[in-house]
Amino acid sequence: MSLLEKLSRRIRRWREGRRFAWSLRHVQGTTGPLGEPGDVVVVALVRDGAYYLDEFLRYYRALGAAGFVFCDNGSSDGTLERLAGEADCVVLQSTLPWREVENRFRNHAAKVHCAGRWCLYADMDEQFTFEGAERIGLPGLVRYMERLGQTALVAQMLEMFPEGPLRAAAGWSFSECVERFRFHDLRGMDRYDYHSPEVSFRFALGQNRVTDDRIKVMFGGLRGRVFGEACCLTKHPLVFVGEGVQPGVHPHASAGVSCAEFTGLIRHYKFAGDAAARDADKLARGVSVHGEDAKRLAALDDAGLSLWSDAAREDQGFAALEAEGFMVRSEGYSRYLEGET
Repeated sequence: MSLLEKLSRRIRRWREGRRFAWSLRHVQGTTGPLGEPGDVVVVALVRDGAYYLDEFLRYYRALGAAGFVFCDNGSSDGTLERLAGEADCVVLQSTLPWREVENRFRNHAAKVHCAGRWCLYADMDEQFTFEGAERIGLPGLVRYMERLGQTALVAQMLEMFPEGPLRAAAGWSFSECVERFRFHDLRGMDRYDYHSPEVSFRFALGQNRVTDDRIKVMFGGLRGRVFGEACCLTKHPLVFVGEGVQPGVHPHASAGVSCAEFTGLIRHYKFAGDAAARDADKLARGVSVHGEDAKRLAALDDAGLSLWSDAAREDQGFAALEAEGFMVRSEGYSRYLEGET
């Protein structure tokens, strides 16, 4: 890249940053960090997320989250009204096109509202968990990581689905979907080394430290086989926002972090509720970046489409997922869990 090209890119980024700053509106909650130093704060990007909210708040509060930062992109379904009475919630809003603000929103929310805290990035249709979650919660997890100087946790995304046709879920609440989406299918995943040059967001990963080469970056899987999506299944949802860390520089990664020697799990409920209607709305608003929504929508036109097959497995424990090469566990963390019980 020439000097002129570099200069042009810097000017463009500066202009985009100013445009985002001018568009940003503080809707509710504190203007500074949430909770106390060392707490875990959930950061979620949302547009029309009312369908998920009750279960989302219930789940992460039970897990031990100290508060929430919702980055709203112009909700009109009652999302903001539903959050108005929640004392532990900050709401920010920018109505600029999604692809312009996505990473800036994540980075800004973490730096302003999670400084000196742990930021847990969570999409509205995700439930992040980890081994021992029901016993030690998020506070116990970050206590272990802080002892070892770790500043991020890699997690793998497990696509959840029901036994019957996906269309049946259109009439279910999100909490009902969480209960009834009991199956997953691990076939067809592509696995790459953490620092592989074949990973598209290696610019962020190259600044990170990972201590166990069993931790892979995964793509494809069920959505790749069924819908032809080149979706990434690996994320860095949990990151400590401290010196040298650049949080949320990519939808799946932060930079400048030292990763834990084991992985977490994200149960993903992409097909909860009326998935076809959501994909159609995203296409209409022009926020589909990779064309994946169009691929899914074409397949979802089949009212009988089901993701279940004889290869489907009912939700398994962490040991079983490790045996299938999906999760990474560590002896040190296992000993820690034994001492905490």
